[in-house]
Amino acid sequence: MKVKTIQFKCDESLHMKSIAILIKKASVFESRIWLTQGSRKANAKSLLGVMSLGIEDGATIEVSAEGSDEAEAVDTIAAYLSNPTVE
Repeated sequence: MKVKTIQFKCDESLHMKSIAILIKKASVFESRIWLTQGSRKANAKSLLGVMSLGIEDGATIEVSAEGSDEAEAVDTIAAYLSNPTVE
């Protein structure tokens, strides 16, 4: 299992679009990917799960993954959450 902690940086006007892109990015990996904020944990491939975390700009998030491509998954998701852009 690989784990990385980041700080979410996102302009409020891009927030929902950024979460949709996050789900798309996470879904390409075979590994199980989790986002944890405080005591709450959600599947990074689940829109409702990620939304239930209530992630706001400046939040500290732990990204973890377990599986064959866990290192790449954590690095990709952590990098995106640190600087989300609309594609």
